[in-house]
Amino acid sequence: MSFNVSSAETDSSPSSGTPSTVPTEPQSDAEDVAQKSEENGTSHRRRASTVLISQNSADMQRVLQNVGAPGTQKIQPLCCGGGCCRSQPLIRGDGPVSGVVVTPPQNKAYDALELNVDLLTMDSELTDVVDLPAKTVSFAAVPASAVEMQLGPKDHPPPFVQPHPPYNVYRAPLHHARELTKSGAEKRTYHFDIDVTDYPAESGNVDFVVGGAIGVCPMNKEEEVDDIFNCLGVPKSIRDKKITVRTSTGRWPTIWGDEQARELITTRRELLNWCSDIQSYSPSKELFRLLGEYASEPNEKKILLFLASAQGQGAFCDLRTASHVSVSQLLHAFPSSQPPLDHLLSVLNTLMPRFYSLSQDPLLSSAQKGGQSRRLVEVAVSVAESKDWKGGLRTGVGSGYLERLARQVMEAERQGIDPSTLNLHVPMFRGLMANPLAKRFHSDGPMLLIGAGVGIAPFRGFVQRRLQSANCANKVWVLQGVRDSLLDELYRGEWGVDEEKVRTVVQSRRGESRYVQEEVRHQADLVWYVINALDGRVFVCGSGKGMGEGVEAALVDVAMAKGNLNEDEAKLFWDNKKEAGQYIAETW
Repeated sequence: MSFNVSSAETDSSPSSGTPSTVPTEPQSDAEDVAQKSEENGTSHRRRASTVLISQNSADMQRVLQNVGAPGTQKIQPLCCGGGCCRSQPLIRGDGPVSGVVVTPPQNKAYDALELNVDLLTMDSELTDVVDLPAKTVSFAAVPASAVEMQLGPKDHPPPFVQPHPPYNVYRAPLHHARELTKSGAEKRTYHFDIDVTDYPAESGNVDFVVGGAIGVCPMNKEEEVDDIFNCLGVPKSIRDKKITVRTSTGRWPTIWGDEQARELITTRRELLNWCSDIQSYSPSKELFRLLGEYASEPNEKKILLFLASAQGQGAFCDLRTASHVSVSQLLHAFPSSQPPLDHLLSVLNTLMPRFYSLSQDPLLSSAQKGGQSRRLVEVAVSVAESKDWKGGLRTGVGSGYLERLARQVMEAERQGIDPSTLNLHVPMFRGLMANPLAKRFHSDGPMLLIGAGVGIAPFRGFVQRRLQSANCANKVWVLQGVRDSLLDELYRGEWGVDEEKVRTVVQSRRGESRYVQEEVRHQADLVWYVINALDGRVFVCGSGKGMGEGVEAALVDVAMAKGNLNEDEAKLFWDNKKEAGQYIAETW
């Protein structure tokens, strides 16, 4: 690593005959310049324009220690957090590589990892290999008293999965689902009407509120689960057979239960379906160490242990910063590794619930079913996608799970079948309704709502609630960012108001091609009026990268222009508004 040094900093004073900066090492070029200068009758040596401060990981650690917190903070945004600066690279001599060169597996899954193991040989010394992770999960036969025990429905998590203890996950009927975006939209977004009429009472007198969010416990994709079973050699005859699972410590598989040993009746499929995340997290060194322990093919074992060592730190970090690698891909990439399922479950991360903001006023949404009024909550979900090693794209765990439910509803309607006959359910829970949008919503005072994509969904409920109060007329404005209003403008005509009076839609791919942050600058007068009004509030919701950062920068520009502030003062202004609860940003 090198830092540029300005000429003002390097020029020596007229009375000085030596440079003020240390010459760059090695000095061969500088010495040549000095020799030529002496031949021309001058004694000054040419100074390098840069100073080399790092040639290896040890130098980098020394630099980080010397520059202190400010320097470390500047480097931190560019760091993957994997400890690359602590790597110990394989050293290759001038001659040919000694030993037998490792032969990588020849399969598509391994090729997609794009690992660089060119210098790795079978006799390469690997240091600081992580310890084999402890086996905290074990299986046993069920006791005689549990042989006739009936487990819960297959489309619902087992009762010990409790993201909101001591309350169970509610099996909410899916009343309806539809796609909000049109064919050709860059991201698919779906709307869900979920029946919560019979949601059980919970302590604390908590109810669904405007701006609140529900938690959904998703199920891993069935094909992925079966693929893992196949790779591990788990016979089909025992995948759904009841077992006793024992854990020696931790919260798994309960999500938020106490950290303690447990003994539960379940099945292998239930555990892999509902309790362990098989695709959302970057692979850990402990996982590579486990796969290496059980790899029977020597070349695969060497590569896996390399990834768990100090020498493989660079390759490991490359995997961390790329698209998340699924467990299925790793098992296909290293087919000789077949760790026991219970040991694998000891290493995998817990499958956590996904949270989705309500897209309506929960006091207003209802539907008639069987002559009775049913209470509904509504959410909008955009499908997250990433490249799949098999080709094409794979969906996120939560959004992919909900998309599969939505498509069943849509396919039934296409065939003229009543979707209610499908008996579809969403495993959800209400939680505390304590997210920022829910806590900061107030029914009075001017309000500016800024969002893009699915981030606009909760603001629909804000507008619906505001329209119930005559005092709030002409006190709410919406700036909505979309790519193409013909394809991905969400909830057009569904705001319950003359939308042209309260909502401005900004397109980034059509027409004037303007982003929502540019509209914020264009509406500087409105922004400044709202944030300085009594009980005025500015809400921002959407993706933190791009939109969220862009809107924050635009708000700073507005404060600088309208408040006659410098940049630091403008940032402090919005920080103070955030502390006062007038500027609320919920980004992801």
